[in-house]
Amino acid sequence: MATEQKKEEKSDPIIQRTLVILKPDAVQRAIAGRILQRFEDVGFKIVGMKMVWVDEAFGKKHYFDVEERHGPKVLQGLLKNISEGPVIAMVLEGVAAVEQVRKMVGSTEPKSAAPGTIRADFSQHSYALADAKQVGVKNVVHASASLKDAAYEINLWFRPDELHTYKTVHEVHVF
Repeated sequence: MATEQKKEEKSDPIIQRTLVILKPDAVQRAIAGRILQRFEDVGFKIVGMKMVWVDEAFGKKHYFDVEERHGPKVLQGLLKNISEGPVIAMVLEGVAAVEQVRKMVGSTEPKSAAPGTIRADFSQHSYALADAKQVGVKNVVHASASLKDAAYEINLWFRPDELHTYKTVHEVHVF
């Protein structure tokens, strides 16, 4: 499929790209579209998207620093969760995308997430439940934590030719 879209990187520090992953629990529960719509409703632009079945080796690349920061038990829970079914990986672009998407997603522990956030609205897991059941926390979505993480994760999940630049109607109103 030939396209005429430019694949240039954004140089504007206000307009950012971030990685979002709709995890297997979101895909399996058929709530991916509802979550995606929330990002689009705000005006975030999808510049890359694909469905992938993550294997353990790729999961370790994605969660490369988790074992060091949180220990092997947390890493194993994350790897089990992300590899139990397909995920939808996407790159979103917009104003302060990393920070804004993290606000929309909410706290990593759904039980602690603020009402109205994606994790609070679509999951009721807690760290205590995950520990009791010996599983990772099911929190439906991953979002890059920082600009540095976003750059690493986007490069891990997407080739440059899978990311696109185009105008949306929101850009007319925002810019």
